[in-house]
Formats: sequence, structure tokens, C-alpha cells
Amino acid sequence: MRIDGNFVLKGNIGFSREDKTLCCMPDSYVVCAEGICMGVFAEVPEKYRSFPLIDCGDDLVIPGMTDLHLHAPQYTFRGLGMDLELLDWLQTHTFPEEAKYQDLEYAKKAYRMFVEDLKRSFTTRACIFATLHKEATLELMDQLEESGLITCVGKVNMDRNGGEGLCEEHAAASLEETKEWLARVSEKNYRRTMAILTPRFIPCCSDELMRGLSGLQKKHGLKVQSHLSENPSEVAWVKELVQGADSYAGAYDLFCMLGTKEYPAVMAHCVYCSDEEMDLMRRRGVYVAHCPESNLNLSSGIAPVRKYLELGIDVGIGTDVAGGAGLSMAKAVSFAIQCSKMYWRLVDKEAKPLTFAEVFYLATLGGGSYFGKTGSFLEGYAFDAVVVSDEAVKSMRSLAVEERLERMIYEEKGCRIVRKFVDGKECF
Repeated sequence: MRIDGNFVLKGNIGFSREDKTLCCMPDSYVVCAEGICMGVFAEVPEKYRSFPLIDCGDDLVIPGMTDLHLHAPQYTFRGLGMDLELLDWLQTHTFPEEAKYQDLEYAKKAYRMFVEDLKRSFTTRACIFATLHKEATLELMDQLEESGLITCVGKVNMDRNGGEGLCEEHAAASLEETKEWLARVSEKNYRRTMAILTPRFIPCCSDELMRGLSGLQKKHGLKVQSHLSENPSEVAWVKELVQGADSYAGAYDLFCMLGTKEYPAVMAHCVYCSDEEMDLMRRRGVYVAHCPESNLNLSSGIAPVRKYLELGIDVGIGTDVAGGAGLSMAKAVSFAIQCSKMYWRLVDKEAKPLTFAEVFYLATLGGGSYFGKTGSFLEGYAFDAVVVSDEAVKSMRSLAVEERLERMIYEEKGCRIVRKFVDGKECF
């Protein structure tokens, strides 16, 4: 029987506080009332004792993670082509694969694989790129709505430099398809799946298209997701394409597509942003989607995450499938920690490495905040939870909850997700 709305989970509970510290409570209770977390307790408060109790035994109970950046149509070729850098990889693998989503039957089958695996992962919320194909994007949104996950999904816009079979005819055509897509989304009245404007990145979007998307953003009050400063060649290319901008971030801002505090944009990667760009991003309320595995696989670089955090810029973690080789947010967390160590060792001795507690925060509460009060077991937060069994990870040590959480991240293959809840509703 699926649990919905009002219940109590008992287990070994770990979650982030708003100050980025980690709170771990063994053999404790977390309460869900009408889909909202009421807090974590050593004993169940009297007023909640009538709620159904789910005893998770010795399992770990953590908030669901938010994957702030990934590409659903790229799941079919995850783990391939990693000898290439970004621009060659896009032309060789990404664009030819995404062109196949013109075929709706292909899209249905491919997205079914993706959604089922995402449902079984640590992820409870995500910002997702589809392709430029309207019908295929709606198919993805239908499947995600059915999954119980909460997502932002974007029909990709690109009217230049997409290669054969993956380029909209011109800006007007791209905008018209986007308008029709938004109208269809409105008709479907999704409860868990939201539209997000998705210019692929500036090299694939003409000035006319960016201006048109800005108009749609203002008209409909939509959020935006895109890519920013991932690769040195990409950065140089943008300088050539947008003559009126003083930087890559400035190019987005020139078209009013860097977001606002009310409708923040998610910008993936942000490896090579200047101090001036960072200040602009802070003022606009940009969320940085840190994609460490992808940045390594495609030889892009190491993002200065510590600097973003010190400046007060919001940061979350993204798997960036298929630049990242899979949907594992645990793996993304471990890569984020490791990359920060190398950034400190090789690039900037003043940028102290990120701790496990800090990156666990980024994967849960940090990225989750893009969706509101999500990603923690603090009172008043949406109840997203993942129950994890680590009994297959053998050890001679008796470990504290915090130690088991750290081991879960680095030794994920020995762990099994046994239950998942989103907004207080059980997914499986």
C-alpha cells in the first residue's frame, strides 16, 4: 500500500541545516503532515502518534536530492565519446542522437528508460533539457508527471549551429513552436511538471531568437536554463557571435535572459566566469549548476565553487547526463568534493576544498531551494525523502550515521534505494 500525506518514518536520519551543517540523528523519527515535514524527533510527538509508522529499521533516511542540470535525450549514449572535448562531442554524439527524437516512437522508448531509472535514483527533483521537438518534449513531460517526481522540463531552442537534422528553420519558427508547446503544457495542467525556457546555449541561438525568448519569459513569468562558460573554445566563440556583450554572462544579460531574483535562471558549468560575471550573476540571482563529472569527462575544467559560495551565489549539483556518465547524484557529490580538492591544490591555494557536509547540502537543500523550501527535514519543508539500505557494504567498524552517509556517497554500488517519497507521496 502506498503511503500518502500523513506518516512517520523511523530510521537513521541525516539532513542539512540552512547553515550548511549536517545533522545526523540515529534511530529517530521524521514526521510528514499533508506533504510537509514537521521535523525530526527522538520520540514521536503526541499529536502525530496516530499517523502510520514506517519502520525503516537500520536504513538511512535522507532528503531527496535535486539534479539541477541533465539532458534526458542523451541518456541513450551515456558513457560514450569521452575522449572528445565539448564542441566536438556535441557534433559527433549529441546532435545526431537528439535529431532522432523527431521520431515520436523512438522518443517514447528512450524516455521510458530514462524516467524509470531517474525514478529509482537519489533524485526527487530535477531541471531537465529535452530536445527541440515539441511532441517528444510533451511525451517526456507526460512520463515524468506519471513518475511522481517534480521537474522543470524545457523544449530546447536552437536556430543555428545544430548540424543536420537538429536546427530550427529560423528564430520565428523556433518561437512559434515554443509558444505552441507552452499552450499545450497549459492545457495539460500538470501538477508536478513545469515548463522552463531552454535556449541550448548562445552558439546555437541567434540574437533574434534570444530577444524573442526574453519576451516569452516576461509574458509568462518563466524560469530559464542554459549553459554558461563550460569550455574555453565555447567562451571564445561567444565573443565572436555577440559583439555587443562584454562577456558570456553579459551576452545572456544583454537579452535579459540571465534571470531575476523572482525567476532565477539555472546556468550549468560556469567554469570560466570572471569576477565581473560572478558579480552580475549574484545580482541577477543565478543558480549555478555545478557538473563536476561532465567537466572532467569533456576536459572542460574545474569550476570555482568555493568562490561562488563565498559571494553568496546559489549553487546546486548536476549530473549533466550524458557529459556525466550516469544519473547518480551520489557520484556527482563525490566528484564535486574531489574537484574542489584539485582546484585548491592546483589552481587557487586560497580556495579551501569543499567538505562532505557542504556538498551534501548543495545536492539537497542548496539545489532544492530552486524549487522552494525543499531538500531538508527542517520544519516547513516539502517532504522529499529517500530510504537507503547500506547493509551490503561490509565493514569491521561500527559507524556513526554521518560516517555511513559519507560511505554511501563514495561506495554507492553497495547501497540500495528501497523507498522514495516526493511531496509526501510515495513513489515506490
